[in-house]
Amino acid sequence: MAILDIKLPNSILKALRLPQNNPRRQQLKVLKKLLRKAKFTEFGQAYHFDDILSSKHLGKKFQELVPTYNYNKIYNEWWHKTLEGKSDICWPGKIKFFALSSGTSESASKFIPITNDLLRGNKIVMIKQLLTLRNYEDIPYGALGRGWLTLGGSTDLQKGPGYYSGDLSGITQKKVPFWFQPFYKPGKKIAKQKDWNKKLEEIVDKAPEWDISMLVGVPAWIQMCVEMVIERYKLNNIHDMWPNLAFFGHGGVSFEPYKKGFEKLLGKPITYIETYLASEGFIAYQDRQYAEGMKLVTNEHIFLEFVPFDENNFDANGEMVNNPEALMIHEVEEGKDYALLISTAAGTWRYLIGDTVKFVDKERCEIIITGRTKHFLSLVGEHLSVDNMNKAIQLVSEEMNISIPEFTVAGVPYGNFFAHHWFVACNDAVNKELLAKKIDQHLCALNDDYAIERKSALKEVILDVLSEKEFMNFMTAKGKIGGQHKFPRVLKGSMLQDWQKFLKGETIQVQ
Repeated sequence: MAILDIKLPNSILKALRLPQNNPRRQQLKVLKKLLRKAKFTEFGQAYHFDDILSSKHLGKKFQELVPTYNYNKIYNEWWHKTLEGKSDICWPGKIKFFALSSGTSESASKFIPITNDLLRGNKIVMIKQLLTLRNYEDIPYGALGRGWLTLGGSTDLQKGPGYYSGDLSGITQKKVPFWFQPFYKPGKKIAKQKDWNKKLEEIVDKAPEWDISMLVGVPAWIQMCVEMVIERYKLNNIHDMWPNLAFFGHGGVSFEPYKKGFEKLLGKPITYIETYLASEGFIAYQDRQYAEGMKLVTNEHIFLEFVPFDENNFDANGEMVNNPEALMIHEVEEGKDYALLISTAAGTWRYLIGDTVKFVDKERCEIIITGRTKHFLSLVGEHLSVDNMNKAIQLVSEEMNISIPEFTVAGVPYGNFFAHHWFVACNDAVNKELLAKKIDQHLCALNDDYAIERKSALKEVILDVLSEKEFMNFMTAKGKIGGQHKFPRVLKGSMLQDWQKFLKGETIQVQ
């Protein structure tokens, strides 16, 4: 049975038939739906949702009356009440699930509220993305009816006083819809395993029993799992075990640094499908083959705002100023970096998610993720984004025919000036001085500000080559092992201090 032929519940089918209005109208419709649902909550009463709903200029009134939030602010003012078991705070009812999210930040886990309304919206978006595969050329649709191996967090959630918490992937997998269960791997028993290393071992043990057609997860962990299967069963490539493997659904980080190394594990080409599924909601997905960007979800369960990522709205540490300029979807421009504010069907209001995006096709609402508000380097005005770094690594990997599955960069003092210190994972033989030189050259070509500062206060590019295992061992030492954890592309503050200690063999603190 092909998954595209499954009879879906009527409620989902109705949602999938939403009219295709323009993005501005879609977003205002979503905002109105969110405000109506939450108008009797404490938050809705405090910020006069009734007045907003009666305004002729809904979006602007919403921005005028409701302040912007980062995690600490919304947690201290509102979300802590939901963890204490209080109902109707930012969303109707009692919050029973929280996604633990630290992303690539230094901080301890954040508790992000998860509601049935949010999960339903995520599920509908997932189905919409699945249906877009019908528009792809030369792909084996029949393969979709085979096994889908999803590497996510444990479904054995932590029990708190009146709530459960864990990775969003674990919460989502725990609530896998009945029609998807025949395709879902590794199955409920393995998915419940909390020990990540044991989970991987159990997946490898079961691998010969499965007919996997699609892999889903963060690239680094998927690649590790595939490598383990190949090594255990002495295969030439993963297609020797899973001949019907045809798709890889990935997200969380740019896939480009991993692509060259990952394709060495394949026996034939597969189709890559990018998604933008954060703990706070399903934000965007690739809806057409070979698209440069992902299509924003504009008509379901998330209202989006875009804050220009510049010195007017963010300080040198990446902290958003009070009352930043916030644009609606029809006001953005292509080619500019924006920080995302989201309001969702889980009581997340004008919330700074921490990612920066760039529109590559405004008409199609297609974006790429360019980095994090706090994960950029601008010691002396070089304004180096994660997107710049990813592209430089991709270009140098192709040029030197090497695989660089992980990397990170730190800004460091260099005499009276500054330098960028790169740490790259590469198991191929490589001259580190030549690698540093080529990365520097590509960054100068990609970023004019960087090129100018390399002739001024940014005096040097230092580079160390490490094994991929060292990166993974650091994540394990930090307690950040598992399907949703990614290595930060930029190291600052205490995370940089811990990394330096780790490389010296010193003990570091688990968060």
